[in-house]
Amino acid sequence: MRRALWLAVAAVLAGAGSASAQEKFTFALNWFAVGDHAAYWVALDKGYYKAKGLDVTLENSKGSGDSIAKVDTGRADAGLADAAVVIASKARGTTIKTVGMVFDKTPLNIFSLKSKPLAKPKDLEGATLGSPPGDSQRQMFPAFAKVNGIDASKVKWVNIEPAAKIAALAEKRMDGVSDYTTGLPLYEKAVGKGNVVMMPWANFGFDLYSMSIMASEKTMKERPKALKAFLEASYMGWRDVMADPKAAMVIFKKRVPEIDVDAISANMLMGLDLMKTEQYAKNGIGSIDDKRMCASVDLVNTYMGLPKKVDCKDVYTKDFYTKVDMPK
Repeated sequence: MRRALWLAVAAVLAGAGSASAQEKFTFALNWFAVGDHAAYWVALDKGYYKAKGLDVTLENSKGSGDSIAKVDTGRADAGLADAAVVIASKARGTTIKTVGMVFDKTPLNIFSLKSKPLAKPKDLEGATLGSPPGDSQRQMFPAFAKVNGIDASKVKWVNIEPAAKIAALAEKRMDGVSDYTTGLPLYEKAVGKGNVVMMPWANFGFDLYSMSIMASEKTMKERPKALKAFLEASYMGWRDVMADPKAAMVIFKKRVPEIDVDAISANMLMGLDLMKTEQYAKNGIGSIDDKRMCASVDLVNTYMGLPKKVDCKDVYTKDFYTKVDMPK
């Protein structure tokens, strides 16, 4: 009897010890919850973070500029941001680096309506575009404009909240809004299928690295094990989303009840299309290609008008990456 009691007490104490060992880790999303984020909720729900000793909190942001600011100032340990915005931020003195990719193909894009299409770069001259100041497309627009011979002074940007983009376009308060191509199902839900026009930047000479996971120098130096564990668990989440998107959406809906399953499912599948590449199949989900990263840095240096040039080796590191294979 005493032995049984002792074992029961020991089990309770062991459980308490393991619970207290959970290390808090805040991850700044680049947006409100959309299909691009499904993997982190899956990893949370399946206990991948917990198994690695992490108590992870997912926090919404208002674009890449906002998530970068959170990570750089220590309000978050790591976050999602467009790699091009990470590169540009280095010229302004941030301490962050990209530590892993999400999309292997760029989703940078501007949406407009079929009734007043912005189909090619020159169409943007004279247009009013809506976006939060921290939005990746807005921050990268000067470079896109130079690449395509757009007079940027003829394009008017209006500050709007991330969640207001769809309504602003649907109600014709804006000629266009900047948003990832993966958002198409959400826009079509509002204005009808076939009524939305996309301008994917990759089609106009701007196919550079985009959505990435970044961390600050503080996190990299003081919490390397936690960062490495977070990355691996997150890519395990992406592996599961790829293997069974429907099951992933069930988890996503459970964790974030306000999402529209049909629209977010289509949104998520478009994101997966940006990840099903030879690079990821060969080197693992989220792996970084050195040549492409440095080509992205060159593009930003050439066209972004930075206060100083950025060295490729200063914008990313592979030190925290653990290979997670794509599902068979």
